[in-house]
Amino acid sequence: MKSTTKRTQKDYSLAFKLAVVDQVEKGEMTYKQAQDKYGIQG
Repeated sequence: MKSTTKRTQKDYSLAFKLAVVDQVEKGEMTYKQAQDKYGIQG
């Protein structure tokens, strides 16, 4: 049997990452709000 490793890290597109960072930098949401809204770990 082949053992598989479980990944806990998701791969997000660069565009998604930049959009989230942009929203936080503009003050539209806090870092914590972004984590909650998008389910990201940071």
